[in-house]
Amino acid sequence: MKNKIVAGNWKMNKLQKEAKKLIKTLIPLVKDTTNTVVICVPYTDLATAVKLCKDTNIHVGAQNCHWKESGAFTGEIAPSMLKEIGVEYVVIGHSERRTYFGETDATVLQRTQAALAAGLKPIVCIGETLEERNSGNMENVLKRQIVEGFKDITADQLANIVVAYEPVWAIGTGVTATDQQANDAIGFCRSVFEEKYGKEAADNLYIQYGGSMNEKNAEALLNMPHIDGGLIGGASLVAEKFAAVVNAHK
Repeated sequence: MKNKIVAGNWKMNKLQKEAKKLIKTLIPLVKDTTNTVVICVPYTDLATAVKLCKDTNIHVGAQNCHWKESGAFTGEIAPSMLKEIGVEYVVIGHSERRTYFGETDATVLQRTQAALAAGLKPIVCIGETLEERNSGNMENVLKRQIVEGFKDITADQLANIVVAYEPVWAIGTGVTATDQQANDAIGFCRSVFEEKYGKEAADNLYIQYGGSMNEKNAEALLNMPHIDGGLIGGASLVAEKFAAVVNAHK
């Protein structure tokens, strides 16, 4: 049985003062977990988070990175800049990036490759919209996102990647996929990775569920056989709620 990787995606929330308070409250609440704990915070909170999480079991992640190491890309952040300040993880291809900022499977691949090259661990997001699910295209969409988004990723590189399955219709809506829906979708994703990389690599791959996972439904979701953790949105903004998710699976 794998341990779980539970990552909090703060999105565009928390000024530094608020971040400090949340992290200081969180540290003792998760110190005894056997699961991997990650907080993915806004750029302005990264240095604060790295400093506070030093010598704890909490890892720090960013919410995006560019695919170039330097250049005329105003407003962007290079993977090496994140690595330099002690960041370990980076979220790539979140549905909000795909929906609002033009992210594509091709740019997800580029960002993932750049993050890996810099020594970061990407949390690569995939997921279907409600329209795609209801029209019977869920599996086609997920397969395309995996085939195109991981096109040039090797099996060795895959070992340093976390995948987050996030049904778009369940993000920030309060609607959660049922335990079985989430498990079945992640099981399908794992089968696509198995086709590409083989059974051992697919079995070892961590695939999280994201989409309104919280302290109330985490235990049931995390006990499903294909679900290897969670990418937590709203519940990660309250230390006690996020800790409850982390500690929901022993």
